[in-house]
Amino acid sequence: MTSPKLKLDHAHCRTLLKQMLRVRRFEEKCAELYTTEKIRGFLHLYIGEEAVATGVMQSLREEDAVVATYREHGHALLRGVPATEIMAEMYGRQEGCSRGRGGSMHLFHAPTRFYGGNAIVGGGLPLAVGLALADKMQGKPNVTTVFFGEGAAAEGEFHESLNLAALWNLPVLFVCENNLYAMGTALEISESETDIHAKAAAYKMPSEAVDGMNVVDVEIAARKAVNVIRQGGGPVFLECRTYRFRAHSMFDPELYREKKEVQEWTEAGPIKRFQSWAMQAGELNPDDVEEIESEVAREVEQAVEFAEAGTWEPVENLLADVGAEARI
Repeated sequence: MTSPKLKLDHAHCRTLLKQMLRVRRFEEKCAELYTTEKIRGFLHLYIGEEAVATGVMQSLREEDAVVATYREHGHALLRGVPATEIMAEMYGRQEGCSRGRGGSMHLFHAPTRFYGGNAIVGGGLPLAVGLALADKMQGKPNVTTVFFGEGAAAEGEFHESLNLAALWNLPVLFVCENNLYAMGTALEISESETDIHAKAAAYKMPSEAVDGMNVVDVEIAARKAVNVIRQGGGPVFLECRTYRFRAHSMFDPELYREKKEVQEWTEAGPIKRFQSWAMQAGELNPDDVEEIESEVAREVEQAVEFAEAGTWEPVENLLADVGAEARI
């Protein structure tokens, strides 16, 4: 099967850069707000991994479903969940996309078919299989994309989900964001097979490894994969090799990797890399970058203002939707 061609003109280059910058600046603001205790609880930042979500989302339609992990702010933002609602959720305000009840790790937004935000490692995988099965049973030509880290490959539901998706020929795009460290455990000391996509190949589904720091490579691979799935080819697996520049969470002392390693990856970061290429290719110029930064800054500022003006859910409502009422 042939894959759709990618047109890297000025408009598309601008889109890719803006989307990555939206995630980067939003996350940087979240880190800042966390230090001032505006955002509390656990906070897992996506800084450094922006090329994966940005590249993959280019291949999806509004009708498709997306399932993510607890490091999902960027996925939600790029999927179309309003930045205002995401930030309000981080603040715990009832105007948030999960009514302030989910916080950072449990973003949910039915209008865009964004189904989390799942705090359990690998927990989104069986949900994605179920969503894809439902679409297939209803004859809907949709694709369900599920993002997860390489640490999920050690979980039972990883293998169960891939097996069922392959057996039932389900329209699922599995996207492994391999950032080399499952929390604080290096991949080479936790997995005997460090090529995660090889595990998917064992379930007889197309799989490949992609440079997750190159947004163009990710988009090309995602478009090709989604094209296969939409034509009835069954599930496809992408291992996007990437790196998070920040610690696992804001609580993480980060004692498991050298600062030199982080610096080397940072210097080859996805935003810097793509912006430099696009400018050298003549598809973007300094004015474009300045305009994009200004637009993104306004979006983030408006999100914070919305969250600050948000309201707390009334105490008398806190038990609503927690459990089913007993009926005799």
